[in-house]
Amino acid sequence: MIGMSDEPADSHVLQNDPHRRIERRGDTVWRPMHPWSPAVHDLLAHLASVDFPAPRLLDVVGDREVLTYLPGDSGPDGWAHVIPEQGLRAFARLVRDYHDAVASFTTAKIFYTGTPMASDDIVCHGDIGPWNAVFRDGVPVGLIDFDYARPAPVRFDIAYALQYVAPFRDDEDCTRWLRYPDVPDRLRRMAVFVDEYGADAIGGPTDLASLAASVIDVQREILASDERFAAAGVEPQRTWVAEGLADKQRARIAWSEAFVRSAGLSDDGTERVTR
Repeated sequence: MIGMSDEPADSHVLQNDPHRRIERRGDTVWRPMHPWSPAVHDLLAHLASVDFPAPRLLDVVGDREVLTYLPGDSGPDGWAHVIPEQGLRAFARLVRDYHDAVASFTTAKIFYTGTPMASDDIVCHGDIGPWNAVFRDGVPVGLIDFDYARPAPVRFDIAYALQYVAPFRDDEDCTRWLRYPDVPDRLRRMAVFVDEYGADAIGGPTDLASLAASVIDVQREILASDERFAAAGVEPQRTWVAEGLADKQRARIAWSEAFVRSAGLSDDGTERVTR
């Protein structure tokens, strides 16, 4: 068992948001537990059994879980690594590798969304973006932070990732905040991601119009989920919504809809991905 110390000498705070303090202590990471953490722990055990690069659960101490630390660039430092096409392709391969790794995983335990698995579901990462990949020498070598893992079709994770690596953000955000040297060619980046991931494994149509529609659907789903949890008093969603996150999400959805129109993409009526 791992002992608890209030002020360990080697403690380094990785995240100090309200209700979500994450610390690195040497080669371990201490994170808050959630009601759905037992399901995540089952997922992490499965990933360990198939040698997928993700944190390993070491212990539970009080109201915190203790995980192995994956060294490399992550968090805000992850964004720059997916800008070059080779980095984008490598990230798409990591997403595919994760989906292949969980294809055989099932559990009766309940994840973040509270929904049971359907027959066509996998356990999606649920928050799969450059900040939750670990990069070394520009190559993604693992995934972290499975708090928002959820049963959903593969396409959920694909659409979620595309909104951040296309990205579905306005030009100023891309060049000022997300480290793009120029305005990205979003349609090409979507096509590159799909090509590297494997169009035959995405589930449903892979034309750019259908993929863009799925991105917008996932954006709407995340907004609805955050508002639902906030109304129930669940943190951190309650704080996020109180601080204006929902308004920002609506603005991003509006931008995505305008982008679809300006790019000449139209909703062809294909089945939506929302859950």
